[in-house]
Amino acid sequence: MMLGLLLARAGVDVVVLEKHADFLRDFRGDIIHPSTLELMHELGLLDRFLQLPHEKIKTLSAAFGNETLTFADMTRLPTRCKFIALMPQWDFLNFLAREGARHPGFKLMMRAEALAPVVESGRVVGVAATTADGPMEIRARLLVGADGRHSTLREKSGFEVEELGAPMDVLWFRLSRRAGDSNQIMGRFGVGHLFVMINRGDYWQCGFVIAKGSIEKVHAQGLPVFCTRVAEIAPFTAGRVDEITDWNQVKLLTVAVDRAKVWHKPGLLLIGDAAHAMSPIGGVGINLAIQDAVAAANILWSPLAEDRLEEQHLAQVQKRREFPTRFIQGVQVFMQRNIITRALDGGAAPRPPWPIRLMARIPMFRRIPAQLFGVGVRPEHINSPARAAGTP
Repeated sequence: MMLGLLLARAGVDVVVLEKHADFLRDFRGDIIHPSTLELMHELGLLDRFLQLPHEKIKTLSAAFGNETLTFADMTRLPTRCKFIALMPQWDFLNFLAREGARHPGFKLMMRAEALAPVVESGRVVGVAATTADGPMEIRARLLVGADGRHSTLREKSGFEVEELGAPMDVLWFRLSRRAGDSNQIMGRFGVGHLFVMINRGDYWQCGFVIAKGSIEKVHAQGLPVFCTRVAEIAPFTAGRVDEITDWNQVKLLTVAVDRAKVWHKPGLLLIGDAAHAMSPIGGVGINLAIQDAVAAANILWSPLAEDRLEEQHLAQVQKRREFPTRFIQGVQVFMQRNIITRALDGGAAPRPPWPIRLMARIPMFRRIPAQLFGVGVRPEHINSPARAAGTP
């Protein structure tokens, strides 16, 4: 959606395919990072964007038993917005769709699912899709695979993927939010458990982290045991866990951390989770995907507009974005091995790692995780032009 908006704004004709009838999806990432808000400012959209319902998060904290430590502070970031905006992703996507519709070259097709690339003479020349009106083949100079960690286009095109591994999966569910509750994003570490809460206004989006592949064991123990474990690690939920009455209210997110070794083929480019699935640590998957889109627009708008696109241009996108991806994935894998795995091993009560203790004790050091997860490595800026008719 972001890449489509930027290319249409630059005068390139774009078709965006969305396989569902709307964007209403529960338990998807709702974190809008300061770097993304900075991009909204650069596009002249920030004021309108922040009129959408959202919550502002300025610090991040973690609870280890009865000890709560603040380890990240966004208020000193070199960005216009010094906070994380928690916003339902469907509102974000609908906003981008409305902005895209202002440009004559932007077309959004709902209930249109990409099935496979169309290849001729070794080059991708379009995509085969199924739509509400039946099968369709869309011809294009460039096909962008942005269809997530289980990318159909990546699989059908035979991209080689490097698996980095993840020790956990996440069970997502809702609990009501009440007056007096904190509005922070909070991680809670207990004996053998890790619990994450994200403020969604009138309810908490909760993530209960379990060991990889242990979902059948959790189900076998029964829903009452699961609710008891939630109440033990987050005592304030004790009067609310009875809101979970059926396993259908608890959704499994299978965590994967991987990346395609090469993100492109002639006429085809992968971005976002299709190119590099991220761990949920730090909620940075959306940020990396948006940064990919901006970099792709910066590099590709001119070759597309002038009909001189070559695979070397697609390689430039990967070259630009691969280091930030590898760096952040490296940090995530380190945290998985040294914090998450220890929290899930069920041994002694978890103790805060020394870096978190240091950041909690010395406020200056809280800028490091804020910069890393709030802005990222090598942040992108809008360099694609506003050339379409009617573009402000």
